[in-house]
Amino acid sequence: MTRLVVLTGAGISAESGVPTFRGPDGLWEGHRIEDVATPEAFERDPHTVLRFYDERRRALHGVEPNPAHTALARLERAIGADLLIVTQNVDDLHERAGTRNLVHMHGELRRAQCLSCGARPAWDADLAPRPACPVCGERMLRPDVVWFGEMPYELDRIEQAVVAADVFVSIGTSGAVYPAAGYVALAAAFGARTVELNLESSDALIPFDDARTGPASTLVPAWVDEVMRAGA
Repeated sequence: MTRLVVLTGAGISAESGVPTFRGPDGLWEGHRIEDVATPEAFERDPHTVLRFYDERRRALHGVEPNPAHTALARLERAIGADLLIVTQNVDDLHERAGTRNLVHMHGELRRAQCLSCGARPAWDADLAPRPACPVCGERMLRPDVVWFGEMPYELDRIEQAVVAADVFVSIGTSGAVYPAAGYVALAAAFGARTVELNLESSDALIPFDDARTGPASTLVPAWVDEVMRAGA
């Protein structure tokens, strides 16, 4: 059975109405990155940071998975554990589409992280009022989102999967931010076939074997159909 690793980025969720990480003006939903996405910003002005992520968490209720998300879930149902989805996104659209074998390398909006005990509980309420941690009772919760300067989650698991993959696919990501940017080169070095499905060509240093441009909601279902016809 063919082993596949699929890396997804902001482009796959943009078609569901989730704002992309950084706009052409260098801002993230009207905020400077340095003001909402660093540990220093949280230390300096926790209320602004918490309120920013509370707004983004609430906004998830107004978006739905698109055909790209549902196509990947359909592929997982067909091949099971031979597919690993690694997402840079902090939304829950992959889960709502039905994907289960999934790594959120940059964390999740619908989880909190306790700075006191380290717990990472599921979380849908606002954090700005500084609620108590359900595990230890301390009021030390922050979003369970990986900020600039912090280490992404499950890097060992991701690297092992990429090294073992027969096919590596990048969907809706620029290929410019490490460590994710290095995965195509790593996969290629270990003999994987590499595929890019993106709105426009990425900044990846290593060319993909197969690069297709267009909307993820069109490209991904077509690619999944090809894989399933081939019997991966």
